[in-house]
Amino acid sequence: MHDEVVRALGEVADAGDAQHLQRFFKTGPGDYGEGDLFIGVRVPATRKVAARFADLPLPEVDALLDSPVHEHRLAALLILVGRFERAGAVRTRDEAERERIADCYLAAVLRGRVNNWDLVDSSAERVLGGWLYDRPRDLVFTLGDDDDLWRRRVALLTTFGFIRRGDASTTLELAPRLLGDRRDLTQKALGWMLREVGKRVDRVLLTGFLDRYAAEMGAVALSYATEHLDADARAGYRRGRRLGSSKGGAAKSSASKRSAPEGG
Repeated sequence: MHDEVVRALGEVADAGDAQHLQRFFKTGPGDYGEGDLFIGVRVPATRKVAARFADLPLPEVDALLDSPVHEHRLAALLILVGRFERAGAVRTRDEAERERIADCYLAAVLRGRVNNWDLVDSSAERVLGGWLYDRPRDLVFTLGDDDDLWRRRVALLTTFGFIRRGDASTTLELAPRLLGDRRDLTQKALGWMLREVGKRVDRVLLTGFLDRYAAEMGAVALSYATEHLDADARAGYRRGRRLGSSKGGAAKSSASKRSAPEGG
């Protein structure tokens, strides 16, 4: 049956878009997406195809995940996300099905099939973030401690599923372990998740983290994390990062107080 998905995607593919996507997702030698293949299907069209095959059996989804074609893997992940969320519906919750899907997803991560930022970002928070929310979260740290770029991004994006439910604890525990990873896609994901902590959970948690760690953060992560703070606060944290001294820490602490919400 996965051949039908492949055929449906092929019918909406565009060779010109494929060339653009190859460049956009950095598939050249030495780039983060080296070797990834695109056939030129836009994301909305991929979502429509995935919806048509929403009940594709998991072995067939697995076969799609093993395809060298990016859009095939994205369709497979969107199918998994849809199935996982349907299995979590309040009145018809099916824990066995949720576990099967989470296991299928994790296996794909571990064998390197969730291997570009859009694949991670469209799936990790919704599958692993949903599955691990009320379970032990050791897996998040196992993935985060792995040097593999995509496993680390999966770990970070999984915590977005917790943040959306008001829980920033795992993000704030994982983040210090990744401060030294200066790869752009880790930096961006790290700063993004910290920013979401401040937006969705508690800005004081974000500024407290920055007070302690801004001097150790990369410029990209710090820029993303402070995006929604006021200009003085952002400048204070940047200054603290440059100085990396107790003076910088004092500046950061002052900025933290200014940026805390009223009543919070």
